[in-house]
Amino acid sequence: MRHSLSPTVQNAAFRALDLDWVFVAFEVPEGRAGGAIDAVRALGIDGLSVTMPHKSAVATAVDRLSPDASALGAVNCVVRRGDELVGENTDGSGFLAALAADTGFEPAGRRCAVVGAGGAARAVVLALARAGAEEVRVVNRTPDRAEAAASLAGTVGRVGAERDLAGADLIVQATSVGMADRAGAVPFDPDLLHPGQVLAELIYQPAETALLAAARARRLTVANGLGMLVHQAAIAFEHWTGQSAPLATMTAAVSARLAAG
Repeated sequence: MRHSLSPTVQNAAFRALDLDWVFVAFEVPEGRAGGAIDAVRALGIDGLSVTMPHKSAVATAVDRLSPDASALGAVNCVVRRGDELVGENTDGSGFLAALAADTGFEPAGRRCAVVGAGGAARAVVLALARAGAEEVRVVNRTPDRAEAAASLAGTVGRVGAERDLAGADLIVQATSVGMADRAGAVPFDPDLLHPGQVLAELIYQPAETALLAAARARRLTVANGLGMLVHQAAIAFEHWTGQSAPLATMTAAVSARLAAG
């Protein structure tokens, strides 16, 4: 939890709305997620963010799951509803909100491709299908993982190959290739990209990866992962407090933290 940006973004939101709330980080060893949920019950904590590697374990420890959390088998947000602890997954809805805000792209009736098959990629696949995408192709090095992720999209889900990216209206880069420790690397051939496409990358550090730079040079509409980070946190904030999240304040806080290193 030490790496989490949640305290920065959520505490900025609480201060902005003058709420008597505080967000603190707890180190929870792998395998102890159930004990952490028991502590939430005992202490009367109203909300919880969940990071890897605990998302699947928390899904089995809460009282009830939202439809997205149930489909994904993963929880990134716990909300107290009366006597129940409800597991939510805000990644997919956060991605869609960020995509609309940052690029204006609407998935309904469009061809989408997701590169990667990890937890974030799976949430995006599900969200795109529920938003009415005509097709959601999953491109991944491991065919079995690609098939499992594509199945979340139901009848519009497909396992794709790298060459299929050229025919997509939206490409979502959901792997870790290009992050700070792999700067300069690209997850696929940028020459597959062309004007008219939208490229959304889930990486937010660095803000401009080699792939994003290549996409800009090819005149694509692009967005990095900062918007998804903020919007998924904003949805969690609204679940907990019942108030509209101060998005500009949250974005400024996390941007300053990232800039500071």
